[in-house]
Amino acid sequence: MTADATDRAPAAARLGAETAPRLAALVTAAPGRPRQTSACPFDGSPVGEVPTCTAEDVRTAQHRARAAQRDWAGRPLAERRRVVLRFGDLVVRHRERLMDVLQVETGKARISAFEEVADVAMTARYTARAAAAHLRPSRRRGAVPGLTRPLVHHRPKGLVGVISPWDTPMTLAVSDALPALVAGNGVVLKPDAQTPFSALAVVELLYEAGLPRELFPVVTGRGTVLGPPLIDGVDHLTFTGSTATGRTVAERCARRLIGCSAELGGKNPMLVLADADLGRAVEGAVRGCFSNAGQLCMHVERIYVEDAVHDRFVPALADRVRRIRLGPGFGWDVEMGSLANQQQLDVVTRHVEDAVARGARVLAGGRARPDLGPLFHEPTLVEGVTGDMLLAREETFGPVAGVTRVRDAAEAVARANESAYGLNASVWSTPRRGAAVAAALRAGTVNVNEGYAAAWASHDAPMGGMGDSGLGRRHGREGTLAYTEAQTVAVQRGLPLGPLPGMPLDRYARVMTLALRALRRVPTA
Repeated sequence: MTADATDRAPAAARLGAETAPRLAALVTAAPGRPRQTSACPFDGSPVGEVPTCTAEDVRTAQHRARAAQRDWAGRPLAERRRVVLRFGDLVVRHRERLMDVLQVETGKARISAFEEVADVAMTARYTARAAAAHLRPSRRRGAVPGLTRPLVHHRPKGLVGVISPWDTPMTLAVSDALPALVAGNGVVLKPDAQTPFSALAVVELLYEAGLPRELFPVVTGRGTVLGPPLIDGVDHLTFTGSTATGRTVAERCARRLIGCSAELGGKNPMLVLADADLGRAVEGAVRGCFSNAGQLCMHVERIYVEDAVHDRFVPALADRVRRIRLGPGFGWDVEMGSLANQQQLDVVTRHVEDAVARGARVLAGGRARPDLGPLFHEPTLVEGVTGDMLLAREETFGPVAGVTRVRDAAEAVARANESAYGLNASVWSTPRRGAAVAAALRAGTVNVNEGYAAAWASHDAPMGGMGDSGLGRRHGREGTLAYTEAQTVAVQRGLPLGPLPGMPLDRYARVMTLALRALRRVPTA
């Protein structure tokens, strides 16, 4: 089903004439830099221009952020938390404006834009509220109970680089930056060249919330130009993007012996077992496969259905996919919007055509829709996917899912684990059985009776990939401590950890041997 695509004003006009220049002025760039223009996927209308930054601009941003970080790290944690809390409140207050920017730059539907803005607000509130528990010093067991008292502190890394993608350009501009900032770091952000204004819109609100502008500078331009100097001048790098680029980023970080967090590609499976609630599973598959036009790192691309329910589930899902409301615009009546760029449309088209040419059958969708806009493609469900097809091996990152019949849960798990990726998985069954099956899946997050949102939106739980899907974790305690260095301060009281002055060394060894035997009976020693 498609939404009305009658004549309308250029989509980018939704932002007004002053929005893009105001946001572009936030970029750290020397005067006179060439400008790059971004376009709205709905209709190709120009959104605005930002500077094309250089390596010199990156180094300027890093210098300013390092200078500001020293003062910021010295401020009380409570003050840093208040800034992040105010930011979350501002995001909620300005949600309509932020959704407009997101839709204009990415082409996503209103509901997908709302979910992203809501996630930014939730991340801010979680980060601020949990920071004290995550960052407070912790006592550990000492070498000699009662005499040795180690205390572990979490010191800021210093300067963190964030390279964020175009698919969720607001969420991933700040999901990692917020815990880094609240931990006392400075951050330099390099948003994707396609979606600079979405990132700048949330950064502007951080400044309004009281964050020093120099502490969180933004540079815009091509990753191949800005990425190397960004990595070379920070103490930790966070990257979200393709596995191929992630390997290059990780190699450069390794040469400098700095930490690297990377959320990379995925080919995420969904398992529909015989005891699943099929009505809920159908709706879950629609959300899991086609939210954000399938352009989410955690979205489902492979569906394995147990034989006992295959012939009921698959026709019901195909019918629901045909009824997804597709179209441009800023109303709430659209379920799925446009793809974000020509490259993704080309990948989707190539994967579907390759699958059909090799014997797969399209159950729903299957076509580009230039009548709706230059980058639209129908939500597509394909059956008969085999291992020699691009659709089976490569990440599509678009509104296409392949459905496969399996004998039982064991085969579903085996097929799900065949991929080199291991980012997310979804299991539909009873809660108890679903959790048991989840334990056998090789994925950083597994959702039971949900596609991806249960794990992603649980901000207290770590999120990240196994295998070719990345390094490290975001969210939760792990996501905050990634931006700190653990420092152990051990205070020794009374007796030294060594022989007393004048004590024969053989006697010291005998005494210590007796102590080791005695301490074996002490549970905490």
